[in-house]
Amino acid sequence: MNEQFRNPADAAPHAKLLDRLGEVAVRVGLGLKPGQELVVTAPLEAVALVRRITEHAYKAGASLVTTIFSDEESALMRFRNARDESFDTAPAWLYEGMAAAYRNGAARLAVVGEDPSLLAKEDPEKVSRANRARSKAYMPALNMIAGFDINWTIVSAATPAWAKTVFPDDPEDVAVAKLWQAIFSASRVDTPDPIAAWEAHNANLQTRTRMLNGKNYAALHFRGPGTDLRVGLADGHEWNGGSTRAKNGVVCNANIPTEEVFTTPHKDRVDGHVSSTKPLSYNGTLIQDIQVRFEAGRIVESKARTGEAVLNKVLDTDEGARRLGEVALVPYSSPISQSGLLFFNTLFDENASSHIALGQAYSKCIRDGGTMSEEELASRGSNKSLIHIDWMIGSDQIDVDGVTQDGKAEPLMRGGEWVMK
Repeated sequence: MNEQFRNPADAAPHAKLLDRLGEVAVRVGLGLKPGQELVVTAPLEAVALVRRITEHAYKAGASLVTTIFSDEESALMRFRNARDESFDTAPAWLYEGMAAAYRNGAARLAVVGEDPSLLAKEDPEKVSRANRARSKAYMPALNMIAGFDINWTIVSAATPAWAKTVFPDDPEDVAVAKLWQAIFSASRVDTPDPIAAWEAHNANLQTRTRMLNGKNYAALHFRGPGTDLRVGLADGHEWNGGSTRAKNGVVCNANIPTEEVFTTPHKDRVDGHVSSTKPLSYNGTLIQDIQVRFEAGRIVESKARTGEAVLNKVLDTDEGARRLGEVALVPYSSPISQSGLLFFNTLFDENASSHIALGQAYSKCIRDGGTMSEEELASRGSNKSLIHIDWMIGSDQIDVDGVTQDGKAEPLMRGGEWVMK
């Protein structure tokens, strides 16, 4: 067990840590500026954290904080009782309103803590249709988030269903307490000065991105059990990691926690096969042991031990769903990995493992991408899709080479650890 994931009994009182997480979300995650509005989405069980976030947002000068709560029990009622044709609809009015808020300068904060298996027993066809309808309705807002038009961040809250998935042998109250402590530690709020800890961590990640940008590799080559994958990188790609400056000038950390450096693959230059090293929890479905094969950037074969029907529906969302929008490198020795916990939550598990993402690319990861049209971005190799789904392919058995522009392979990672400095 990593030192950062201490016994809950040794930690500061829960209320103090919860307040620190709220402060980190606002000051580090969002970099919220005086006069900004803030739009928050969160599960009902996260209300205590949302209140701390709201307090710190107003202390930071927010003009208005608006929270939209979701309820998983209500979501299940839809799948079990709604008319069939309703699964092709989504509240477009809600997402249009969110997009309008972002166009007017609002920041975005998502609190996540979903049950990884909420929809495991529901009809995969209905799940796919509902997800597609939501993705289409959400696209105007997602484009501004993926393009970093605004400052945004994601943080987590421990919920009973999620906690019991991570700690199935513990009583619910113990499981929730353990998960909260893991969240606090991974988010660096159990350190003496969380803000300073984040400043140092961001500096380390940015040192790594400068090294990779200086190398300007043509591709990455992943090799290990079940994996032999060459990921070509977009023309004019840029690596990012830690804090980033959004187009509105605000510096934010899009993920709390984060351990990754990431960039944009070329949508037509991915070849080979790859196996997932951790389960993917996607909108209430647990997809385990994914195996896919790419040809010329496109997934042409796919299977999974569980959730295969949902995976295949996801891949059929649109043309871009079978192509990559992100590749990220994370050392096996990251604190989240060394905790020994499987979180069944992408925000955490992707920061324990190198990963790839199906679907939409970040224009931020193309040099001058923020000023380019969709056609110009596509000409550089940037992918477009209704989805952006990260899944984990790294472990202590995976080696990664950087392939130079003249075809030479240079060791980047061995056994999941950095060897290139």
